[in-house]
Amino acid sequence: MTADPTTADLTTAVPIAAARAAADPTTADLVTRARDGDGEAFRALTEPHRRELHVHCYRMLGSLQDAEDVLQDTLLAAWQGLGGFEGRASVRTWLYRIATHRCLNARRSANRRRARAWDMPGVVPPEPTGHGEVPWLEPLPDALLAGAADTPLGPEARYEQTESLTLAFVTALQTLPPRQLAVLVLRDVLGFHAAEVAEMLDATTGAVDSALKRARATLSRRAEAPTAHPTPGSPAEEALVTSFVRAYESGDVDALLTLLTEDVLVSMPPIPLTYEGRAATARLFAAIFASGRRVDLVPTRANGQPAFAAYLRTPTGTTGTRPGAGLFVLTLTPTADRIRAFTRFEATLLPRFTLPTALPAHEA
Repeated sequence: MTADPTTADLTTAVPIAAARAAADPTTADLVTRARDGDGEAFRALTEPHRRELHVHCYRMLGSLQDAEDVLQDTLLAAWQGLGGFEGRASVRTWLYRIATHRCLNARRSANRRRARAWDMPGVVPPEPTGHGEVPWLEPLPDALLAGAADTPLGPEARYEQTESLTLAFVTALQTLPPRQLAVLVLRDVLGFHAAEVAEMLDATTGAVDSALKRARATLSRRAEAPTAHPTPGSPAEEALVTSFVRAYESGDVDALLTLLTEDVLVSMPPIPLTYEGRAATARLFAAIFASGRRVDLVPTRANGQPAFAAYLRTPTGTTGTRPGAGLFVLTLTPTADRIRAFTRFEATLLPRFTLPTALPAHEA
């Protein structure tokens, strides 16, 4: 098996998909024009798949920045290799093949985001209960899910699109060996047939089936198969979110604890510390709030879940701004009656959510 096909290899069509790629005069015309150097024709071919490919790269890599880089690399490879595209498979299948190989290369690269030290001045973190496995994890703005959630899935897909984008599931995917990760995403999330995946990965169907079995077993041991989450904006979700904002902005540890499950998990990538359970979480938040650190929360959404931009509060009447202090993502129970995970990301991600890096100071 080859880790990264040459451009010629990338243009090898997937025979199993031929039935899906019935002759389409419009597509054929666009391909012909794009081969002749028509950039608009190439964009017309690839733009309908751009968002779903972006989400695919995010699932594979767990990092929004890495996904964006690989998506651009994928489109460049497709543009350069279009001369060998024979049309025996759909353009979509062909693009997924290229994107998956580029993601596998990125997974093998040593240039992943590294863990960082604790970064809250004046706060000494309590002893953690564990250490995060995926310091490069980044959230996905819900704005990027528009359209991607409607990705046409194959008949063998096992998960809903939104369920397979929760932070817990994306994190679990990152712990799989690269080939197992690719097979599980292509088979169980996107629903490609085993033979199609074998062609995409230059493998045998037996190797694909074996990799899928091992990947499923790993996720099962981690208990990280996608689970249902509340309907966005449901009354139950809104009530829980309102209570969370009130408790967190006021620094009320006791009120905050009543909103958490017994096994709640707090993580802070790229800071590798994790706190599991109410007792450990109470120690962490008590240390943060005891320092006098308070934030104002601005709602947004990430990975289909409630999220907040946090801005450091300044005394009323002071000049200056309230700088961004992080991005919080909440994972709720299916009934939205408790919070089962709290993930804090760096404030550098706020612009990706079209949020400011700072807010004006409070007026007197």
